[in-house]
Amino acid sequence: MPLKVLDATVSNFGGIFEKFRSEAPQNKANLVLFLADIDPATSLSWCPDCVRAEPVIYKKLEASSEDIVLLRAYVGDRPTWRNPAHPWRVDPRFKLTGVPTLIQWENDAAIGRLEDHEAHLEGKIEALVADK
Repeated sequence: MPLKVLDATVSNFGGIFEKFRSEAPQNKANLVLFLADIDPATSLSWCPDCVRAEPVIYKKLEASSEDIVLLRAYVGDRPTWRNPAHPWRVDPRFKLTGVPTLIQWENDAAIGRLEDHEAHLEGKIEALVADK
């Protein structure tokens, strides 16, 4: 089981994140990827940075032989995400400022992260996953 993917939205994140946290010690790497929702009109994310970063992230993670769990957390549509009181903007565990954001989760804390301007860089993704 090299890559296992879990999906969550703002509304169901709590339960899925608890499962992710409880199983985290069993995996080589645990990552949370915060993404913009898919725009029904285009079938693509409304966020151009997410469109650029997602395929690169998946390619790097799928190439690993290690057990990696990726929790994809969808932030909502553009107006939902733009709200300064968005739950993941104000949550002290995440403190999101942009999407995509890729966070390495270990020992029940974020120990590394790639922000929106760097989440598409293969070398940075590799370094984040290898930084154990």
